[in-house]
Amino acid sequence: MSTEEDEAIAALGVLSDPLRRKLYRHVAASAGEVGRDDAAQAAGVSRSLAAFHLDKLVAAGLLAVSFRRLSDRTGPGAGRPAKMYRRADGEHTVSLPPRSYDTAGRLLADVVERAGLDRELQAAAKAAGAADPDAKGDLVEVLGARGYLPFWDGDTLRLANCPFHALADEFRALICGMNLALVEGMASEEWSASVDPCPGGCCVSLRSINKSH
Repeated sequence: MSTEEDEAIAALGVLSDPLRRKLYRHVAASAGEVGRDDAAQAAGVSRSLAAFHLDKLVAAGLLAVSFRRLSDRTGPGAGRPAKMYRRADGEHTVSLPPRSYDTAGRLLADVVERAGLDRELQAAAKAAGAADPDAKGDLVEVLGARGYLPFWDGDTLRLANCPFHALADEFRALICGMNLALVEGMASEEWSASVDPCPGGCCVSLRSINKSH
């Protein structure tokens, strides 16, 4: 077993604790950085207990940390900068026994791109989205279940995570076009989807045409 696989198993093992899963999901789904007080309130636990588990998630490489002041005060009486948490950039994937779906995905993406089959891929993606058995349900819930981590930014529904991140980095135009078509297929006529990247997240955003959230 490789060191990388060992690290992935260890990281995912940290999430066996229900409270840590709850804290991780809250931070991962947040549009910005999350402080200890906010995380504790979301999880319904004390600040000290939330801090303990948040730092365990940091040690496992699942969350990243930064420090900043939460007020405009400066000088000796301003206090220490607050510890803030956000979803870490890395990915953790475990397959037992090991599989190489990522290699197959890259090879297929390369062939499709070289052959100029973008439109055919987008048509297939839109059809797959429309055929999704959950596509007629609440779109926010559907996207959440598919790993997009949707959140409202005013009247725009943004997606904090790209489920195809690794492929999108290498085949951006191809994968973003496919992703847009897939989301359009899942969305009803009440939604308008467009390529409007969320920093650190998905390239697609949506707006509700007929009603506000």
